[in-house]
Amino acid sequence: MNKSKSLSAKRQRPAVALLIETSNRYTRELLYGIRAFMGQHSAWAIHLTEQGRGDLPPRWLANWKGDGIIARIENEAIDLAVRSVRVPVVNVSAAGLAPDFPTVISDSAAVANLASEHLLERGFEHFGYCGDDRFHWSAAHGRHFAACLERQDCRCSVFESTPEDFADWEREQGKLAEWIKLLPKPVGIMACYDIRGQQVLAVCRQLGFQVPDEVAVIGQHNDELLCELCDPPLSSVIPNPRRAGYEAAALLHRMMRGQRVTPRTYAIAPMGVATRQSTDIVALNDRQIATAVRFIREHACQGIDVQDVLRAVPMSRTLLERRFRKLLRRAPYEEILHQRLQRAKELLAGTDLPVADIAERAGFSSPEYLSAAFKRQIGMNPRAYRTQNRRPE
Repeated sequence: MNKSKSLSAKRQRPAVALLIETSNRYTRELLYGIRAFMGQHSAWAIHLTEQGRGDLPPRWLANWKGDGIIARIENEAIDLAVRSVRVPVVNVSAAGLAPDFPTVISDSAAVANLASEHLLERGFEHFGYCGDDRFHWSAAHGRHFAACLERQDCRCSVFESTPEDFADWEREQGKLAEWIKLLPKPVGIMACYDIRGQQVLAVCRQLGFQVPDEVAVIGQHNDELLCELCDPPLSSVIPNPRRAGYEAAALLHRMMRGQRVTPRTYAIAPMGVATRQSTDIVALNDRQIATAVRFIREHACQGIDVQDVLRAVPMSRTLLERRFRKLLRRAPYEEILHQRLQRAKELLAGTDLPVADIAERAGFSSPEYLSAAFKRQIGMNPRAYRTQNRRPE
């Protein structure tokens, strides 16, 4: 009888609690990633209840008898509560708490790098960062954004907010308006997340600044509904929360099987930038180079070369390259390659297309040329990039 009970216990599915809010796009995508892991590897008995960001731990957790937890540890109360259960825990919050748990989050440096590159590519020379002082990760994004720009000899003005401002929108709106007024124009602004970007756009509209001609804004999280509701629609860095959820589930699976997992931060790279009207501009005073840049962005994946650019913007090749490098810090052929690689990365991460088809769609003459460019520019071949960055379904 005891042997039968033991066998029954072994066959029972692990009970896993998910302390993850369902109130925003990022966290719902985390849950999709966890589900994807379960579908491929291990069925779990899931305990999930609806909650908001930063809520106190649910009452049921105190008496819950389970095998593992994946939690957004956003405050000390959640931290203490998950510790008291004494089961393996994986953290999926960037709040900076519980460093002794393995933590899976977006790569802050890579997010900021994509945002800065996006604005630099559009020719901006003045920059701002609008964060949210309530969140540890917002400050990290701001530091990384400023550091990326500093490496390009550019400075970044940071909006100084306080946690108290968020209780009084009128006061914060006034502070935000004064900050935007003083920024040299045209200016490219990174907002720490999409709602913050919407607030910046609303203040620009109130002040009468043209977006994106005078103020361009890029957010982060790419919540498509929120971004499309903005006026104008908001460009945003695309994170990879499904991959984060998948990796968090993989770590918990190993821990519940008794394997040792290093308690460190596992940073998941973002997938790219969703370009919308809020940054859809080439902010260059040199109209000929602005036209050349637009031509490249519209036709790079159609197999064009520098001669095609010169036909669209007649001038000598030497003059084109000199003025291009001065304003965009790279040559025309480098811009063509950059646009092709960006398209290839999107297709590798977001589709199941064969590499040969992706090479053709991205404007490369052959799969071999795509692979060589990937190894040289990205540091890995296309298949390795797909493995690291694709969204698990």
